[in-house]
Amino acid sequence: MTADGRPAYPPERHFLRDLDTRSLQVTRDRNLMLAPVVDGVRNAAGSAALGFLAALIDIAAAPVALIAGAPDWTATQDMSVHATAGLTDGPAVADARLVRLGQNTVVVAVKVFDGHGVDDLDELAGGLQAPVAGGAGPTLAAKALLTFARIPRTASASAGTFDPAQLVGQQRAMAPLEPPRGHMLDRLGLHVVDAEHGVVEIARSDYVRNSFGTINGGVLGALFQAAAEAVCPGLVATDAQIHYLAQVAAGPARTRAEVSRVADGHAVVTLEAVDAGHDELLLDLATVVLQAP
Repeated sequence: MTADGRPAYPPERHFLRDLDTRSLQVTRDRNLMLAPVVDGVRNAAGSAALGFLAALIDIAAAPVALIAGAPDWTATQDMSVHATAGLTDGPAVADARLVRLGQNTVVVAVKVFDGHGVDDLDELAGGLQAPVAGGAGPTLAAKALLTFARIPRTASASAGTFDPAQLVGQQRAMAPLEPPRGHMLDRLGLHVVDAEHGVVEIARSDYVRNSFGTINGGVLGALFQAAAEAVCPGLVATDAQIHYLAQVAAGPARTRAEVSRVADGHAVVTLEAVDAGHDELLLDLATVVLQAP
């Protein structure tokens, strides 16, 4: 528990810990984070799944936004993820850098690389300055852009115990209590209600909550991946644009999907998520692009 009586974040059993990340806060404006690409985070094509990438991108960018936005806290407002290549070997390496600090928002860009076995953070910090796709060493796999809203520090359970500015120049790790079992989507508790209409839901639980006590933004990225793949069987989600509008008050968070375009080898799905236990409150809007494996 925190000093004000709220549950500590993240708890011992949590999806963030199961990502098994290591990070280096290179400067105030740059954070480097890596995570292993194990079978439980892959899609049907054998690459790192969109939901896994969304979660990694979100938590890699967060310290950069928090440092820039201090003394305010921050919350993810918009996220775009665009794949450039399959991330198959690992580790997945997220390089998050500050783009803009505004009065009400903070913008962070993230590039994700396939480390191809390179997992030394100090080496990666120097070796990602001018990456070349297809060359030796890490290769570019995805690009992302996130906008964070600046909010009062009191909104987060972590604000009183976590000061990311003190981590500049330091490495830290967040490991699971035991090796996670099964696929990440199953561990999150995603439930397909109606595949034909892309209705997928997830309960608001301690395993998926963020420091505000609601569902983590990266988890909602995985929810949209599952919903888009449910309504377009045989394709895998590769790109997403997500707008976070409200927090889950009760849950479950439930998706609705509409296929906007289908062509040879790809599809575009537009989605929304609502709080099914709180008067169908609109939570998020998303667009997901899918490709053939």
